[in-house]
Amino acid sequence: MFDFVRNHSRIMFLVIVLLIFPSFVFFGVQGYTDFNSAGGAAVAKVDGQKITQAEWDAAHRRQAEQMRRQMPTLDAAFFDSPEIKRETLETLVRERVLMNAAQRAHFAVSDERVQRELMSIPQLAALRRPDGSMDLDAYKALIAAQGLTPQGFEANVRQDISLRQVLGGVSGSATPATAAGRTALDALLQQREVQVLRFDAKEQAAAINPTEAELQAYHKANEAQFRSPEQATIEYVVLDLVALAAGVTVPEDDLRKYYAENAARYTVAEERRASHVLIGAAKDAPAAERAQAKAKAEALLAEVRKNPASFAEVAKKHSSDTGSAERGGDLDFFARGAMVKPFEDAAYAMKPGEISNVVESDFGYHIIRLEAVRGGDKKPFESVRAEIEAEVRKQLAQRKYAESAEQFTNTAYEQADSLQPLVDKLGVKKQTAVVQRTPAAGATGPLASLKLLQAVFANDTLTNKRNTEAVEVGPSQLAVARVVQHQPARVQALAEVQALVRQRVVAAQAAAATRKAGEARLAALRGGADATGLPAPTLLSRASAQSEPGALIDAVLRADATKLPQWLGVDLGEAGYAVVRLTAVKPPAADAPELAQLQPRYAQAWAAAEAQAYYESLKTRFKAKIEPAALAASAAVN
Repeated sequence: MFDFVRNHSRIMFLVIVLLIFPSFVFFGVQGYTDFNSAGGAAVAKVDGQKITQAEWDAAHRRQAEQMRRQMPTLDAAFFDSPEIKRETLETLVRERVLMNAAQRAHFAVSDERVQRELMSIPQLAALRRPDGSMDLDAYKALIAAQGLTPQGFEANVRQDISLRQVLGGVSGSATPATAAGRTALDALLQQREVQVLRFDAKEQAAAINPTEAELQAYHKANEAQFRSPEQATIEYVVLDLVALAAGVTVPEDDLRKYYAENAARYTVAEERRASHVLIGAAKDAPAAERAQAKAKAEALLAEVRKNPASFAEVAKKHSSDTGSAERGGDLDFFARGAMVKPFEDAAYAMKPGEISNVVESDFGYHIIRLEAVRGGDKKPFESVRAEIEAEVRKQLAQRKYAESAEQFTNTAYEQADSLQPLVDKLGVKKQTAVVQRTPAAGATGPLASLKLLQAVFANDTLTNKRNTEAVEVGPSQLAVARVVQHQPARVQALAEVQALVRQRVVAAQAAAATRKAGEARLAALRGGADATGLPAPTLLSRASAQSEPGALIDAVLRADATKLPQWLGVDLGEAGYAVVRLTAVKPPAADAPELAQLQPRYAQAWAAAEAQAYYESLKTRFKAKIEPAALAASAAVN
């Protein structure tokens, strides 16, 4: 719930937040009323109240499930990483802190504010009928599908609004000082005029020929650079629903039978377009008031039947449905279920051009004119044949997958010394790969599954060369692997990596020689040597680096510019050395368009910083503390 508005978390968590939180308000948990549960060990405390391990686990399961719905291809092990678990716990702490602050401040939220918030949720806004009312049955069904009740969901929304007020008042009133803003933006936009004389290490490299002793010394001093990671050569097989579906053939007669049995699916839904005049009367209004409204509707009905061409004008003048009245009562096309039942029953019993009798509903009394009918046509078999074939093939493949998955799992366990029985029985393809304990960059499919790699590097698999258990590596996708060869981590001998060692020694010695030459030139220039022949001046800033390395930009912008010109020396590492002449400083103009563009972003950053500082003070006030032992235990499990 609270995550609906929280978008300033850590970078990795932010990616997940952007994908998940728009739906979290709608698909959130059923309240936070279990905060005072006494069961389980405390993993954190806020204002003397504990957050238990059970609460943390439950919140993490909910969070992981939401992530899986949004990113089904992401490896499941990612959701159980210590970093994500910690984020979940910190979220619980944040919620508890803000809850305490809201309660102490006696924040209250009106029913009208809750209703506006509900209507801002796209899933709920879509349930509005053309007359502006909410489809309550659809609303309840949509909430119930997530294990919620309307009362619980609305209580969560009310609480979320209340908690937003805690930090909203701070961030909304934060006003950065003009001088501070100008100073901060000046550091970004200030330009400095420089002349850069480069000493390229590549020019020195050609003359360097390191000795064998130098290579050995470098190799010994930098063994960590030449450490070969643990790896295993594996064989693996995959049982995949997609592959099974590709091998399924469906007889033509079965396709036609499926088409006949599911005719409703291939019939275009009938829609009707109607206009109406509504004389409003609430269902709980006094009988006399409803009778008066009905009498008025009957009188207007007589008028439009006498002169059908006046229907639009009558609707504009008399209809209580202001949304459609200005369009002459036009409600556009609608399908079954979109209107209240009495209205729908009347509209679907009419022919185009007909005007109904007065129709009573909970909103009052309607006069309906049916304008047009569309849809209701059945699609020809040939136009939907491909769709039917794909659906039937998928159903057959799913049935086959369910049967094969059990056989796949059992065979891998019962005949654990080889993958060949799986190949023979199920026709899966045996593949080979070299893997490490974590997925390689760019790995896809089973080789990207951390769970499978953990099974590969389990003691029994490595020592006895037995099959792994069947591991779910994707939706409807199982894999089994066995180790063919295992190579522990080791330091590669100099002979194996001599070319690489030589390359690095040459680079290091070339950088040192270049730095020495550059420093000598810098000393000469500072001593008054002739500076002719320097490259043309260029303007550098943090906003416009001109493809210069970061070390050079930092040195130029950090330099004391009170006395100009000034000579600087910048070590660029293996790239070489730069001698820089700083000649001028150009601050941004007061009316620079960049300042106007960046000022709102600076104000946002300032507001976020003040809100975060206030939250940190609330944590101190309510003595919020995460137990280090809980985090250590969580990390150890992984």
